[in-house]
Amino acid sequence: MKDIYISDIKTHQELISYFLVKTSAVKVGSNKKAYLDLLLADCTGEISAKKWDIADEELPGLEKIKEGSIIKVKAQVTEWNGMKQLRVSRIRQTSAEDNLVMKDYIKAAPEEAADMYDYIYSRAEAFQDEDLRNICIRELTDNKEKLMYYPAAQKNHHAEMAGLLYHVKRMLMMAERACEVYTNLNRELVMTGVILHDMEKINEIQANELGVSTGYSFEGKMLGHLVQGVRTIDRLANELGMPREKAVMLEHMILSHHYEPEFGSPKKPLFPEAEMLHYLDMIDAKMFDMQDALEKTEPGEFSDRVWTLDNRTLYRVKDK
Repeated sequence: MKDIYISDIKTHQELISYFLVKTSAVKVGSNKKAYLDLLLADCTGEISAKKWDIADEELPGLEKIKEGSIIKVKAQVTEWNGMKQLRVSRIRQTSAEDNLVMKDYIKAAPEEAADMYDYIYSRAEAFQDEDLRNICIRELTDNKEKLMYYPAAQKNHHAEMAGLLYHVKRMLMMAERACEVYTNLNRELVMTGVILHDMEKINEIQANELGVSTGYSFEGKMLGHLVQGVRTIDRLANELGMPREKAVMLEHMILSHHYEPEFGSPKKPLFPEAEMLHYLDMIDAKMFDMQDALEKTEPGEFSDRVWTLDNRTLYRVKDK
């Protein structure tokens, strides 16, 4: 049984425990010596780990460590750039004799995937706009199997089993409320943008059925999910006979929802529904990252630095 979780570890603590490998790579440091660079995880979060100054005889075994496997490590908890990190002294592969329970190592969305899928599908099915209804139903149906487990990222926000569904569901809930306030918005267009905006992450990211990403596909690296999404919408719009203006507006929403060129968007939003999609996406991502950081923080204390939030340290209010 796992006795030490990432959310509970403290700086300067020494530990021996099991962790899921999210990424693993042998690299060469500035001192020209090889070291092992790991991103480890369990059901409570992720932590960077390093095994420094690898001896030549260690290399063959360390190179066999694969993403998605579980390893046992002996390590000291250090701090680097305001974030906890493991300095690994010993490491080994696990076997059936370790009696591991996978749910201890897999971070999953807090809701059942089938329930989230049904929620999203029911919203799309109720659209009055036949074109928007058809393209959403088509995408949800075509991708149902992968949606049951796909994360929304390799790491950072919603990098968890069924994280993509959780991200879309919460954005849909926010979208419906936003459209009650900003009545000039086309509610079904906003909701369609929400449902479709990250759908191509299932072809950008490589992930197994536990929701653990092992990297990016060839097209994911070369194009990214924004361009992949535009291509898919263009193809489906033609197949479904969607009016060209409506199809281009959907394509623009996908292309512009990252807002800035450095984040992949060559265009900023040019109509209100596209603008709203960007902010709904940002709100959910930032709220997820804040909640995730504060769940690992003691009341009355500050969190580790969160680089997705401009390296801020967040304060967790004391329990009342």
